[in-house]
Amino acid sequence: MRNEIGSYAEFWPVYLQAHSRAANRHLHVVGTGLGLLLLAGGVLTADWRLIPAAIGIGYGFAWAGHFFVEGNRPATFGHPLWSLVSDFRMLGMALTGRLEDELRQHGVSARK
Repeated sequence: MRNEIGSYAEFWPVYLQAHSRAANRHLHVVGTGLGLLLLAGGVLTADWRLIPAAIGIGYGFAWAGHFFVEGNRPATFGHPLWSLVSDFRMLGMALTGRLEDELRQHGVSARK
């Protein structure tokens, strides 16, 4: 991940390229979704132990996707806030069926 990226508009296509393998994207969707569920559960039940669990699950799935599937460095290390925003953006696009078009639009050849 290039650290000299100056705007989120520049970051998003680089982020998509770093998620070209479907298995990595699936791990992100599962991790982000489970993390959100745990976060909501923690807030709704006032069980604050679920908050760190939500963070661990979310990042654990995502980082496994990068280290073991994609073979690259997570964007979190260089651009943590933009990466978090992009994880939620990718989740939303995946759940609404718009992610594959977004990948094509940015010239990302989706790999299996």
